[in-house]
Amino acid sequence: MAAALLVVTDQVNGIFRKASFEAISEARRIADKNGSQVVALVIGSGIDNLASIPVKYGADAVLIADHADLAAYVPSTYLELVLKAAESQGAEIVLMPESAMGMDLAPRIAARLDAGLASDCLSLTVQGDQFEAERPMYAGKVITRVSVSSKVKVATLRPNIFKVQDPDDSKSAPVEKLALPDVQPKMTQKELRAAGGSKMDLTEAEIIVTGGRGMKGPEHFNLLEQLAELLGGTVGATRAAVDAGWRPQTDQVGQTGKTVSPKLYMMFGASGSIQHWAGMSGAKCIVAVNKDPNAPIMSKADYSIVGDLFEVVPVLTEEIKKIRG
Repeated sequence: MAAALLVVTDQVNGIFRKASFEAISEARRIADKNGSQVVALVIGSGIDNLASIPVKYGADAVLIADHADLAAYVPSTYLELVLKAAESQGAEIVLMPESAMGMDLAPRIAARLDAGLASDCLSLTVQGDQFEAERPMYAGKVITRVSVSSKVKVATLRPNIFKVQDPDDSKSAPVEKLALPDVQPKMTQKELRAAGGSKMDLTEAEIIVTGGRGMKGPEHFNLLEQLAELLGGTVGATRAAVDAGWRPQTDQVGQTGKTVSPKLYMMFGASGSIQHWAGMSGAKCIVAVNKDPNAPIMSKADYSIVGDLFEVVPVLTEEIKKIRG
């Protein structure tokens, strides 16, 4: 049997990120072609009840590390757990979401395993020892196809790109508990502040409504909040809006913010600079509203409206209310 595929899942407060299911589902697709096994690694505190969930999405086995010291992401501790899991399973492919944790952890894993790393992948092709991935480069201006030839391959998958298979509640699989590694963390967590309340993370959202400098102030973002709520989406912001103090940094989309791939991305009062485009070019459908017909985003959007956002947004909101009843 071929070597195992290890999927490092990402969960917050006992809730898996959707991208974790995408990674497991993609691992399942690869394993079915290569005759290998999918092993899911779940790390956290008070998460014993999560052990059966990865199985529904295609995992053949689950490794779970549950300890109070694992409540928050600690790089050195999480790294040792992944290395232990990879060694015990003989994993030659390690997949994880391109989340904040994944972006930080994947390079550490690759360095320790002397493995090649393909980050922010849009697609994977695995056949025997051949491992190829498509990923964006140069702020999303080109899509490249890279080949990883090392014995162990590590990859992070861009959220909202890979299809999640339908969960199968009838499946069961063995669960093994991992002990806390004997490692002295190089950093100490002093405080953990929750931000954003119950707001959906941008990387998980299928609909994002973003405001830029054209919003003219933080008080006007309530217009976008209302629209996003009606659509079942969440609000994003450009770097200009964040730098002005109008929105928190967690709302920023772009090269120095978050990379998103929603089904619908709506932009209001944003020019669509190459730095912002790098973070949202993977959107399936882009709608832009701007007074400047020559703004860069207007030629890239699937639908463009030349107009004042303070006139357009209220009309859109009212029409959607009528449709939703």
